Amino acid sequence: MFAFSLIGRIVLLALAVLLLWALFAGESGAGGPERSYRVKPGDTLWSIAERTFPGDPREGVWELRERNGLGSTTIVPGQVLVLP
Repeated sequence: MFAFSLIGRIVLLALAVLLLWALFAGESGAGGPERSYRVKPGDTLWSIAERTFPGDPREGVWELRERNGLGSTTIVPGQVLVLP
């Protein structure tokens, strides 16, 4: 009986530590170096998203706007965008 309760306590403690670690763990920064893109004449967020994001370009446009703090989809040649 004593051994079971000791093992149970150890398991509960390990689970609690794992839960706390999962809650407070930060991003590791292992995503690689940040990439940037200089807007060229004729570029749109849609065309940039089509070239740089797999899948649906709408998600890429949203990511570009969020990452660069853009209030609209208007971009100008020479502007540098951070690619997430």
